[in-house]
Amino acid sequence: MTYAEPPLREPDLPRTAKVRPTALRTGWTTGACATAAAKAAVTALVTGAAQPEVEIGLPAGRRVRFPVARCELTGTPPARAEAVVVKDAGDDPDVTHGAELTATVDWTNTPGLRLAGGPGVGTVTKPGLGLAVGGPAINDTPRRMISEAVAEVVDLSEVGVQVVISVPRGEIMARKTTNRRLGILGGISILGTTGIVRPFSTASWRASVVQAVHVMAAQGERTVVLCTGGRTERAARALLPELPEVCFVEVGDFTGAAVTAAVGDAMTGVVFVGMAGKLAKLAAGILMTHYTRSKVDLSLLGAVTAEAGGDAALVAAVTEANTGRHAYELWEAAGLLAPAGDLLCRRVRQVLLRFAGQAVSVDVAMVDFAGAQVVASSGRWPR
Repeated sequence: MTYAEPPLREPDLPRTAKVRPTALRTGWTTGACATAAAKAAVTALVTGAAQPEVEIGLPAGRRVRFPVARCELTGTPPARAEAVVVKDAGDDPDVTHGAELTATVDWTNTPGLRLAGGPGVGTVTKPGLGLAVGGPAINDTPRRMISEAVAEVVDLSEVGVQVVISVPRGEIMARKTTNRRLGILGGISILGTTGIVRPFSTASWRASVVQAVHVMAAQGERTVVLCTGGRTERAARALLPELPEVCFVEVGDFTGAAVTAAVGDAMTGVVFVGMAGKLAKLAAGILMTHYTRSKVDLSLLGAVTAEAGGDAALVAAVTEANTGRHAYELWEAAGLLAPAGDLLCRRVRQVLLRFAGQAVSVDVAMVDFAGAQVVASSGRWPR
């Protein structure tokens, strides 16, 4: 099959992305708010006193305090506690802003933490999300945050605790997300890798990406490393430890804007480090990858699978995959992750070179979903 170069597209920003005259205010993820609610409820159950506020740790080590909107105890002595933390999404146009993240906590007879989803939290019905099918849509980092926060209050090796996270009106909020298309039914997802919501989807974030490139250029640096978020930035820094911190730019959805700025500032090299979903969008020629303006082209991933030597059954499975991550998992299970990933990275490299008018050198790396290791590249980092 002959590879046809895709047209290059940089879609407009979403309608909600307005340029603001002041700095954007960060907010808290659903995962951070659920963690705060869980700790408040467990603390109330242990102390017998309702908690007006609570402190939790974020993944990077920062400690933050949250007001508790409601905290109630039932039973004598208390056998159940429930706490509510209201999500503040800052200036991000987030449909879950104002959501009441609710944790209901009971003692159990078996030591350890049992975490479950209640009303308003989606149920996973398809593979490809890194979560168990049939389980609640509570991602890995929030699960770990909740476990660590509860362990600050009780010894889970001796005490059993059940935490149920629910979100009133979560099913209604989910109608404005992509959850149903991803097979998450009945509510929203409990998300977040840092605990902090940064307004990636705004014009101001795009401006901050361009500004970051200008700052590194002003310091005489000539290679910019574009990362899609915190996990990919950690992977990129491990990959390129010789580069100073200023060279690493979290581009979010704005790869095109960053590359344009790099060319304008006479950079000589661009390195892109990302995960399968973003790479699939870039390989299709889409340079602004906000979810409202682009989708993963699964037919492209199917073509990559065939080119990498996958059989017809695998090509069909990838073409019908639920997400880019699902395609990645199918490649991995078939022992095809390295060759298919390398091909995908090379396609992204060609797109970025064309977009830059061949004015810079380009290298591309794909990392796993923990950001722990490079699993494929356009050639610079052979395994």
